[in-house]
Amino acid sequence: MAAITMQNIVKKYGDGFPAVNDVSLDVQDGEFMILVGPSGCGKSTLLRMIVGLEDITSGDMRIGDRVVNKVAPRERNLAMVFQNYALYPHLTVYENIAFPLRLAKAENEEVRRRVTETAELLELTEHLERKPANLSGGQRQRVAMGRAIVRDADAFLFDEPLSNLDAKLRGQMRTEIARLQRRLGTTTVYVTHDQTEAMTLGDRVAVLRKGELQQVGSPRELYEQPVNLFVAGFIGSPSMNFLPASVDGTHLETPIGRFDIHDRAKADAVGDREVVLVGIRPEDFEDAALVSEEKKARGAVVRVKVDVTEWLGNEQYAYVPYEAPADLAAQLRELSRELDSDQLRTQAVVALDASSLVAAGDEIDLWIDTGRLHLFDPATGANLTRDEERVAELGRHAERARTGRRGGAGVSGGDHGAGTGPGSTAENVEGTVAGPEKDEREAGAGEAPLTGVAAEGAARAGEPQRAPDAEAAETDGERAEEARAAEASAEERPAPPPPAAE
Repeated sequence: MAAITMQNIVKKYGDGFPAVNDVSLDVQDGEFMILVGPSGCGKSTLLRMIVGLEDITSGDMRIGDRVVNKVAPRERNLAMVFQNYALYPHLTVYENIAFPLRLAKAENEEVRRRVTETAELLELTEHLERKPANLSGGQRQRVAMGRAIVRDADAFLFDEPLSNLDAKLRGQMRTEIARLQRRLGTTTVYVTHDQTEAMTLGDRVAVLRKGELQQVGSPRELYEQPVNLFVAGFIGSPSMNFLPASVDGTHLETPIGRFDIHDRAKADAVGDREVVLVGIRPEDFEDAALVSEEKKARGAVVRVKVDVTEWLGNEQYAYVPYEAPADLAAQLRELSRELDSDQLRTQAVVALDASSLVAAGDEIDLWIDTGRLHLFDPATGANLTRDEERVAELGRHAERARTGRRGGAGVSGGDHGAGTGPGSTAENVEGTVAGPEKDEREAGAGEAPLTGVAAEGAARAGEPQRAPDAEAAETDGERAEEARAAEASAEERPAPPPPAAE
């Protein structure tokens, strides 16, 4: 295992566009770090720079105590799991998991031991003789994870691994990945655009926007104390409501009604601003008819007309449209597009108790928990009411929880590894990418010069630069031999024991 440190990382393409712009991030040894953001925010590019598949324009990338900017992917000792599994269809589950060990020339007994241990860990023992075509999506993803685990890598890198699964399987695999990471204690960087995955899996979450790091913190910190409008809108489902409000002392005049700011610190944070954006999460509303008088006194009640309702059995949502000033409405629409939601109208989404009998077209009294609202500067998007003491408290709580999980880990990453050193990492990353995903990319590659690490390596060796498909031909031939050897070794290997009778 190893920490991953990024210092002022920049990635610019030929046209000067910064896909990743001055990102500094520390992933602690054994930490589960999530990179999250909407499409095009640079999260996958950053992951590919960690693994060495993208060159770094400027900045330093460290794995452990080693700067790896110019280190080839196969020498970084990282294991990557892809969205499309990248399994060899002609090999059994056993041989797919064993593939990196075969490339490392491990002894058959060592291969058998490590594959068996990994299969037991992932509950794949009864599927070892099957081919990938005979497995479900969740089982295929577990095989891909097994191939990563068996290597004893310094870190696991996941690139949206659950995107191809249906909703039920995604939920199951989220739980399995979290349990597995806690058990192995291996440093993990996980890329996703799904904020539900980010909130449920990570020790910490890094939110990116247009290549820039917006905020890093525990899921609870991001939810309770977002640093700006973007993070507040991205984290949480449904998203936070943003209401334009004119300020009159400690009173806020919003499109859905007028209410007071009871918290003096929040009122002082407004300063001399005449207009702010009020952020209220859907769950901070309630049907006033269901709220006790004592609780009502701690918030505010406004009269609204409900446009649409959605009753889901255990919860209920109501949609309340409102009018906003043209300039603020345009700003909110732009924010909505960045969050991949493309909101068609300005409206508030409110979560109501499932027992509420509100219907579309009703006028109702809504109670608002004003103690939990956020105030944002319309010009900068900064959260004016962020509580730094609370942020520090949440950070300490998250660190205690992470330390406790690591202390309770029952299995270390070394228990399932293939050994360390260059020989054992021949397929780390390079081998994963050299699976079907890489074969497909390279098969159609046109003539193009090598770039980055590959070009520099060729230059140092005094070799002419060759197009990817030239290397692919040699690589495919070598891997075909390895695959045939793997299939041949399968004949020498005794079949795994049958599953116990029920």
